[in-house]
Amino acid sequence: MAAAAIFSSLRRRRSPSLEAFLAPVDLSNVALVQTLRIVATELVSRFSEKSFFFQRRNSRSLIRKLEVCLVFLDCLKDIDATLPHTALLCLKELYLLLYRSKILLDYCSESSKLWLLLQNQTISGHFNDLNLELLTFLDVFPLEEVELGVDVREQVELLQKQLRRTRMFIDEHVETLRTRFLSFLDEFENGLLPNQRELREFFVDKLGIRNAKSCRTEIEFLEEQIVNHDGDVEPTVAVLNGFVAFTRYSRFFLFGFEEDDIDSGAGNQKKLKKNLIMQEIADTFLTIPRDFCCPISLDLMKDPVIISTGQTYDRSSITRWLEEGHNTCPKSGQMLVHTRLAPNRALGNLIMQWCIAHGVPYDPPEGMDASVESYAMASPTRAALKANRATAMILIQQLSIGSQDAKTIAAREIRLLAKTGKENRAFIAEAGAIPHLQKLLTSPNPVAQENSVTAMLNLSIYDKNKSLIMSEVGCLGSITKVLRSGHSTEARENAAATLFSLSAVHDYKKRIAEEGGAVEALAGLLRDGTPRGKKDAVTALFNLSTHTENCVRMIDAGAVTALVEALGNEGVAEEAAGALALVVRQPIGAEAVGKDERAVAGLMAMMRCGTPRGKENAVAALLELCRSGGAATTEQVFKAPALAGLLQMLLFTGTKRARRKAASLARVFQRCEQVAMHYAYASNSTPNRDSSFPSEVSVPISISVPVV
Repeated sequence: MAAAAIFSSLRRRRSPSLEAFLAPVDLSNVALVQTLRIVATELVSRFSEKSFFFQRRNSRSLIRKLEVCLVFLDCLKDIDATLPHTALLCLKELYLLLYRSKILLDYCSESSKLWLLLQNQTISGHFNDLNLELLTFLDVFPLEEVELGVDVREQVELLQKQLRRTRMFIDEHVETLRTRFLSFLDEFENGLLPNQRELREFFVDKLGIRNAKSCRTEIEFLEEQIVNHDGDVEPTVAVLNGFVAFTRYSRFFLFGFEEDDIDSGAGNQKKLKKNLIMQEIADTFLTIPRDFCCPISLDLMKDPVIISTGQTYDRSSITRWLEEGHNTCPKSGQMLVHTRLAPNRALGNLIMQWCIAHGVPYDPPEGMDASVESYAMASPTRAALKANRATAMILIQQLSIGSQDAKTIAAREIRLLAKTGKENRAFIAEAGAIPHLQKLLTSPNPVAQENSVTAMLNLSIYDKNKSLIMSEVGCLGSITKVLRSGHSTEARENAAATLFSLSAVHDYKKRIAEEGGAVEALAGLLRDGTPRGKKDAVTALFNLSTHTENCVRMIDAGAVTALVEALGNEGVAEEAAGALALVVRQPIGAEAVGKDERAVAGLMAMMRCGTPRGKENAVAALLELCRSGGAATTEQVFKAPALAGLLQMLLFTGTKRARRKAASLARVFQRCEQVAMHYAYASNSTPNRDSSFPSEVSVPISISVPVV
């Protein structure tokens, strides 16, 4: 669909300066005419025999006009005299006109039928614009100064007369079809389902969409328009979503579950994967601003509230903290004057806008400012919801009683349907899709397994569905089994992403960690997975590490070792350091990390070359390692070369959190320095000093610690 955008951008009223980029300004008049002849010949030969389903009359008319232009250019190339300057300028404009004609004809021949139907009036306007530009060219071109054959001059003059009489043509038959297309949405809006005869007449008889494959092509094309939608283009995104929903419903209602690419195997699935990797998965790759994360859960806050000390937390996290009997602020340690929670609407609005800007799924709490909701993408229309609901019922029925091929197709379509919109995710789960998808997780068919686990991932993004998945007997175990031994890399990665999504709920973190083989499989994926697989694994492990009771399990499963190894991987080092900073808060975690010689070196390398947040996490991990690991671990960190310089650098150039952590770590080392210098002084004053003691320990660390 780049052609549509290019065509719009080349219209003279929008980009008058493009002539300098597209016109052959450096060519002589002979070469210019020759170039135009080549372009015009290619246009005429390419499109003369092409079949146009829509815009047939406008396309044929334009091609006939271009044929006259080609005759005109053939005559110009035989003229020996130099063309006037005015003629050269006009010919350069003709070059742009031919270029726009090519784009528009390509657009009409390659676009989907439904899209051309929706854009019928707009595209007719583009053809009319080209007619007007061609008329302007002929009116301005100095015909009287150029010697033309009599027959050529007559053809040009006749074309001028025709162009003056031409008015914008909009095919009434196509407009009738467009109106009927729109009326189908109105019927869904009013709760009416179109009957099969009407749908078959519209899609099969009128549009020639005769099978599931062609219907699917139409759906994918419309979805592409939603992704590439320009704000001032009609129809709106909300309306386009309605048409996609209606067309998807019609595909199954008319053609059932026939499918001509179900057996195409991995190659076809890789093609689908390229187009259908969910934004929801990609969102796990984003670095969430620190101020948007709850200090308790470290997750993105969904309902930020302010407590009496002025600190902000996510409502669910601070509520759980208070219910556990605490009467202090988790961050500052101050006593709470009262336990009332005040919504932080300003921060909530900022989080909402950030999520929308980055495409991160976000379900705003009730009472969210309406002006913020209007900032979001247009919500689905009532017609789209009803059409999607009707489609979901058909799909779930096939998951229940259909053939194996039909179940595979149904799982794929549920995966796509659950890709966007909490409404879709809600009613798919409410209609009972989760138990049927769980059964497909153990399917021997790789395509069925991948689609089912990805559908489960998409459904889990909606918070209320997390409890439905976790309460389904055996579902967590089936997801873990896919993670451990799924048929495809994509299935294993999506299983890891599903665990990451489910672990956003604090109460589920311990259950996931205790599920047999889950943590081991995540550790293995972090070591040996693809870049995306490593990202899914490390974010899931990060979430699990926020639960204090998971520390021992992560150590025993080798996850801590995998996190240490991941410090050397630029793509996941930031999250790995963050997870280690949580693990080492407990003495047993600090002991396990301290035993690994690569840990301190890896964290220091991040302090030197990591991202701003990576540096924060690295210095925080070293600080917690010293606090929880005892004197031996602190000495190990203290001996690390160049640490003083790195701390000094962070104190002056780091983020606010990094500076605070660096200052705390510097104070720890200043105390250690005093002890070390005292011991070194005592050793120097003893004649029989043990020569094995490392003299470099006595080198003082001179760090000026600012008040943070």
